[in-house]
Amino acid sequence: MKFTLKTFAFSVLFIFQNNISQSQIQTKLQDSISNWEKKNAVGFDISQIAFMNWNAGGNTSISGLLKGNFSRKYSNQNIKWLNELILRYGVNKQDGVELRKTDDAFQLNSTFGYRKDTVSNWYHSAKFNFNTQFTNGYSYPNTDKAISKPFAPAYLFLGIGAEYVNKEKKYSLYLSPLTQKTTMVLDQTLADQGSFGVDKATYDADGNLISKGKKSKNELGALVSGIHKNEVYKNITLENKLSLYSDYINNFGNIDVDWQMSVDLTVNEYVRANIGSHLLYDDDIKAKEEIDGKQVTLGPKVQLKQLLGVGLVYLF
Repeated sequence: MKFTLKTFAFSVLFIFQNNISQSQIQTKLQDSISNWEKKNAVGFDISQIAFMNWNAGGNTSISGLLKGNFSRKYSNQNIKWLNELILRYGVNKQDGVELRKTDDAFQLNSTFGYRKDTVSNWYHSAKFNFNTQFTNGYSYPNTDKAISKPFAPAYLFLGIGAEYVNKEKKYSLYLSPLTQKTTMVLDQTLADQGSFGVDKATYDADGNLISKGKKSKNELGALVSGIHKNEVYKNITLENKLSLYSDYINNFGNIDVDWQMSVDLTVNEYVRANIGSHLLYDDDIKAKEEIDGKQVTLGPKVQLKQLLGVGLVYLF
C-alpha cells in the first residue's frame, strides 16, 4: 500500500475521533457513578366509616394522614453518612365533633460514620437528631388551652459513639457514652408551667412573678439505639426502632424509652398498607387529663399510639 499525505491525514483523523469517543464514554461512566443515594417517598392514607339508619349506631368519621420520608446517603469504602427527613400530619373528623389532630411529626436525623478498613462492621460515629411538631396539641375535648406547640417541645440529641452495622442481617446498633439531650420549650406560657421538664416560673406568696420559666433544659447521658428491618414474608416488611437514653446527673438509671414498630404490606407499586405502634416513656413528660371540666396535670405515664392505614405512596 502506497503511503501518501492523504492516507496520513485520514489516519490522524480516525485516531483523533476514536480518542474523543473513548473520552466521552469514560466521562459518561464517571458521571453515572455517584457515592450518593437518594430516596423520596410521599404518601397519603385515608380511612372512612359512614352510617345511615344503622340499627347498632355509630358516628360517621373520616381520617387522613399525609406523610413524607426523604433520605440522602453518602457511602464509600470507609465512610457512610445518612441524612433523613421524616414528616407526618394526620387529622380526624367525626359527626358533631371538631376536627382533631391524630399525628404530627417533624424529624431530622443525621449519622456520620468512619471505619479504618472495609472488613470491620464497626464505625466511629456521630449522631444528630431533632424533632418537633407543626401545630398546637390539645387534651381533647379541651381546645382552649394548648398542651404543646411548635418548638414546645423540641428535642435535640447530639452525641458520639460507635455503631455496628450488619447489612446481611439488616440491623444496626449504636452505642454512645456521651450524648447531649436538649429540651426546648419556646412558648413562655408552657415554660412557666414547667412543661416537659424545664424549670418552671417562681412566684411569691401573693402570686406575683419572681422569675420566668426557663425555655430549655440540657442533659448529658448515655444513648443506646438500634434498628432492625427485615422482609418476614413476600411483600411484608417488619421494622423495629428502639432508643434508650439515661441522664448521668439527674436520676441516673431512669431510662427514657422510644420504641417504634411498623409492618408495611406492599400491594403494588403505588398502594401500601401499614400497621404500627409507637411507645414513649419520659419521666419529664407529665400526663394531662380533663377532670370535672378542669385540666389536671398528673405524673408521667407510658404513652402508646397505634395506627392502621391504607393509602397511596409515590416514590421518586
